[in-house]
Order: sequence, then structure tokens, then C-alpha cells
Amino acid sequence: MCIAAFVWQAHPLYPLLLLQNRDEYHNRPTKPVAWWDGGEILGGRDEVAGGTWLACSRQGRVAFLTNVLELHTLPEAKSRGDLPVLFLESKKSPREFAEELMTEAHQYNGFNLILADIRSMSMVYVSNRPKGEPILIQKVSPGIHVLSNAKLDSPWHKAQLLRQDFKELLNKYGKGEIALKEMVENVMKNTTKADESRLPGICALDWEFSLSSIFVEVDTPLGRYGTRSTAALTIRASGKVSFYEKYLEKDTWKEKTVNFNI
Repeated sequence: MCIAAFVWQAHPLYPLLLLQNRDEYHNRPTKPVAWWDGGEILGGRDEVAGGTWLACSRQGRVAFLTNVLELHTLPEAKSRGDLPVLFLESKKSPREFAEELMTEAHQYNGFNLILADIRSMSMVYVSNRPKGEPILIQKVSPGIHVLSNAKLDSPWHKAQLLRQDFKELLNKYGKGEIALKEMVENVMKNTTKADESRLPGICALDWEFSLSSIFVEVDTPLGRYGTRSTAALTIRASGKVSFYEKYLEKDTWKEKTVNFNI
């Protein structure tokens, strides 16, 4: 389902600092962070549908998404993982791309999408839920934000917990350099579950309970499901980009970092 915490235009060293957990079935074929064919897009890749949950480009464009938790989904819907790729391949501004997406947003299952362009310092949040309502396009304000499986900054248990822990670590480092691996270990590995009273009540309670922690681990009839990768993406004011990923490969946790300049 994925969850992300990020600070946007509110840190002296990093116009954007982002942490994201990707939740998926462990047996779903996936490629870790790497430059895609052509060398313009950097990110992990879903080998089933071909898209991504988080990626960036050499031009300083960033896109990431989460699914919206809902009881019923459309099996014939377009793959949400295509949306970040389409943005990164386009020349449109985040808002222009979002507005163009309005005409076909209903063809996807529920999504939350963040689109950013570092060169123009613009970022928008896009969602096609609730069903039947016009697509939501919202400028993202400077500050700390958390995106889970409801609206941006929704007060879900895991989102509030992540915001609190993320903010505390940012305060610890102050205006200085941030140790990304420490942030990943201290913030994104939390397995604390929500009280039943704090669950949203959208799906079966046992499923919601299993998904209510920042780091997810659950056995299902379709195989093990949960957090199988954590990414930390930083973009400095100088244009230096660092993309760190800790990912699961054949039951072994591995690490990879890719650096480049916009």
C-alpha cells in the first residue's frame, strides 16, 4: 500500500527529503533502484505491470504514489504505477500534467500521487478519490507531510506516528547533514499497530489491523505481504541527488545507493 513522509522547501540543505515504504506481495517480481533503459528515469520497477511507486529524473522531476484503501477495486483498471512514469517522461509542469490527467483519472483504482519539479520548485498532490467526485489537485505547501492510504496528511494512526518520529529526527539534526540510513532504521521500521478504535473501518478489521503499522508484515493466502523496500531520496539545494534503497531480495535485505546531479 505504501507510506511516505517528506519535508518540502523547509530545510536549508534539502529542498526535498523523502522516505517511503513500499508494501507489496513478496513474490511479486520487482527490480531495485536503477537507471531505466535510456538512462533518464531512476527508481525501482514493478516487473509485472512495468511501472513504479517512486522515481526521479535527471531533470529534477520526482513522482511517487500510494494506493487508496478501498473495499472494492476494478480488476480491469489501468496500472497506477504508470502515472509516475508518464509524468517523468513528459515536459509538462506538475499542475499541467495533473490537469491533463483529469479526463482519465476514473480509469484507475484509487490513488494518491505527488508530482514535483525541483527546478521550478513546484509540487502538487493529485487524487481520484472519493469516487464520483472531481479529481483533486492541490498545491503542496512547504513543510512536513505524510502520505498514507487516505488523503495527504490524513490523521490515520500510522501517518500520525510517522509524522511525529520523522519530525523528531529532523529536529535532532537541525540544519545539518542528515544520516539517511539512521532515519530509515529509526523511522520506517516501526511495527506498532493501531488500536481497533483507530482503524478506518473500510475493509475487514483484521486486514486493516495488519496494515496499520508503518512497517507491514502479514501472511495471506496469496503469500507473504508487507514492506519489501524502503527508499530515502534527498535533493540538495546544489542539485545533488541521493537515492538510497533497502530492499528485500530472496528473503535477504540488501542496500543500494545511486547519486547524480540535476
